[in-house]
Amino acid sequence: MNETARARRQGPLQVGLIGYGLAGSVFHAPLIAATPDLCLTAVVTADPGRAQQVREQHPQARVLADSEALFSRDFDLIVIASSNRSHAPLAMRALQAGLAVVVDKPLAVTAAEATALAEFAAARGLLLTVFHNRRWDSEFLTVQQLIADGVLGKVHRFESRFERWRPQLRAGWRQQSDPAEGGGVLLDLGSHLIDQAVQLFGPVQRVHAELDCRHPEATVEDDAFVALRHVSGTRSHLWMSSRAIHAGPRLRVLGDRAAYVKPGLDGQEDALRAGMRADDPRLGAEPESEWGQLIDARGAHSLASLRGRWCDYYPAVARALRTGAAPPVSAHDAVEVLRLCEAARACATQQR
Repeated sequence: MNETARARRQGPLQVGLIGYGLAGSVFHAPLIAATPDLCLTAVVTADPGRAQQVREQHPQARVLADSEALFSRDFDLIVIASSNRSHAPLAMRALQAGLAVVVDKPLAVTAAEATALAEFAAARGLLLTVFHNRRWDSEFLTVQQLIADGVLGKVHRFESRFERWRPQLRAGWRQQSDPAEGGGVLLDLGSHLIDQAVQLFGPVQRVHAELDCRHPEATVEDDAFVALRHVSGTRSHLWMSSRAIHAGPRLRVLGDRAAYVKPGLDGQEDALRAGMRADDPRLGAEPESEWGQLIDARGAHSLASLRGRWCDYYPAVARALRTGAAPPVSAHDAVEVLRLCEAARACATQQR
């Protein structure tokens, strides 16, 4: 079905989801289900326990054991929420079938793979977008608004952290695989932090990075620091870790007029994990106890956080399919994130 036919389809657009692990079950499926113009029609998982989960949580969706079945059916959108290594080949297979695609971040394991996908989709006029959902985090939206309003003045340093304490190594590709499988905190958490920094402060001209395996059995980095110097002159200092027994502030933003400090992480992931519906108006709303502080010449005062809005992502995907509007995240933005991740890895491993 071509893009014009999709735009004319009566009723919700048909969505096939590949993968029902954390990303598929907690993020994508609930957000798709909460979007009136989308229908979760099929889910691919070969795991019997996850298949039963799908049947209980999304009874209208067919459970398929093989993703190939999606590419011969009448779908409008394929969502890829499987392991990082599988993102590029599955996305290419879907694009070759003439289907629009959402890929959970990262778009691919390498920038070269991601570039090939972006170019293929553009040449055929197909939608390809990436789930950089952290652009709709509460604290990110708040900082974005502060910068747009000139409250902080010119920002000279942006400090951002995703730090967790996971003393036990988890089985699977994220922490115990070959780095070529796409594991490690740089692609997992760092891709979000890098994307946010580039969205706020623009292109990057210099990268420095430190990547470490702190757990004795880890085969990929579980603790990392990345410093970016933007063309604008702002420096972004980014920490990502699964080995931080004490986390630093989620954000510290220093401008020449004011600073903004935010202690904790956006709560949408925890709320969805706990079973809150994605269309619940409470999703993304932060209690006053979680608000950050704005510090200026008058002193420090509490600043209400803007509501997080992960629920905006899939309606924007549906609009892009219906009207040809720009997707919520450009594939080229995702390519740039991977390019910077590769630069960071080269810097850390080659000490340059």
